[in-house]
Amino acid sequence: MSRSTLRSVIQAGDQLGPIEVTLDRATLVRYAGASGDFNPIHWSDTAARAADLPGVIAHGMWTMGVAIQLVTDWVGDPGRIEHYSVRFARPLPVPPTGPVTLQVSGRVTDIEQDRAHLQLSVTLDGQKLLNGAKATVRL
Repeated sequence: MSRSTLRSVIQAGDQLGPIEVTLDRATLVRYAGASGDFNPIHWSDTAARAADLPGVIAHGMWTMGVAIQLVTDWVGDPGRIEHYSVRFARPLPVPPTGPVTLQVSGRVTDIEQDRAHLQLSVTLDGQKLLNGAKATVRL
């Protein structure tokens, strides 16, 4: 969308998504290769349990990336994202077989001048994975 079109159609309260994103251990392996984060808690149940985790967990940056991808798709240009922050609420467990399905959504909380402020949500089985996930985009 053009900048003037975005500004004229976006309103506080507008919803982004929801979408569903699936994740399995093969995705974690690919992400580890791409990110260079080979921490064994992301691929070894033994290492994860030794770290007092329930088992293998997803990379936090992967979870953050899923949320901001919703915004990038919505605004159409990743260069328009001026701010993005999250706090992790809980780890994202990934079972040894089969995928997990995340729900990702967002909401425009405020429009000021040529910026939209967004609140984002990533959940698994109704449990929040991120707290305070916020983004600001230039319209």
